[in-house]
Amino acid sequence: MIEKDFVKEGLNRTRIDEYLEKKLERAGYGGMDIHVTPVGTMVVVYAEKPGMVIGRGGKTVRAITKTLKNNFDLENPQVEVKEVDVPELNPRIMAHKIVSMLQRGMQFRRVAYSIIRRIMSAGAQGVEVTISGKIRGSRSACAKFNDGYIKKCGEPSIKHVKEGFATVQLKPGVLGIYVRIMPPEVVLPDNIEISEPEIEEVTETEAAPAPEVEETEIEEEITGEDILEELSEESEVEEITEEAEDIETLEE
Repeated sequence: MIEKDFVKEGLNRTRIDEYLEKKLERAGYGGMDIHVTPVGTMVVVYAEKPGMVIGRGGKTVRAITKTLKNNFDLENPQVEVKEVDVPELNPRIMAHKIVSMLQRGMQFRRVAYSIIRRIMSAGAQGVEVTISGKIRGSRSACAKFNDGYIKKCGEPSIKHVKEGFATVQLKPGVLGIYVRIMPPEVVLPDNIEISEPEIEEVTETEAAPAPEVEETEIEEEITGEDILEELSEESEVEEITEEAEDIETLEE
């Protein structure tokens, strides 16, 4: 029973999403969230133009609320409208932009490159646009356009990459538009930053003081021979001075 309830809830959520996408296509529908509260069911609608979702005097919101209650069995639904901050980073809005440009007769390559430039200029890390169907002739083909860096496999591709899908009916047939965007705030698990070590400059005042050298007194041993040498030197000096005095007296 629990599995059936989960499947039923998922199908109902998908039906609500398809209904809102068809109803609010001109308003730039960007997705929705459903929160079950004790008071009722809160349906948050994201749109590029919230004024068109609300309608004149809240007429459109009341009509959507009535439809959600009667056709989708939501208990006391309450619709809240939020504006998308950066429409270029919402893949569903960009997919519908491609649809409207293709309906005006623009060439698919020109459309894809112009949308990629808009998304990358908004700061996205990477983008991939896929257009499949009868784009070149009677045979079906698939054209992929990408720019930047985007994950295509593993948990980061499921968790971080946003996806949007839309279809357009043209004369050759139906085209499918698939847009994948990696937002600028995504930090991948394999991202490694290497920072340089901080080197502290040591000033002269903070430098360590030089080790103090203990001054040792050197004592000289005086022997008897040293005393005799000093006495002999003194006597020689006295004799030289006496001779010099005698010479001076004779000269006078």
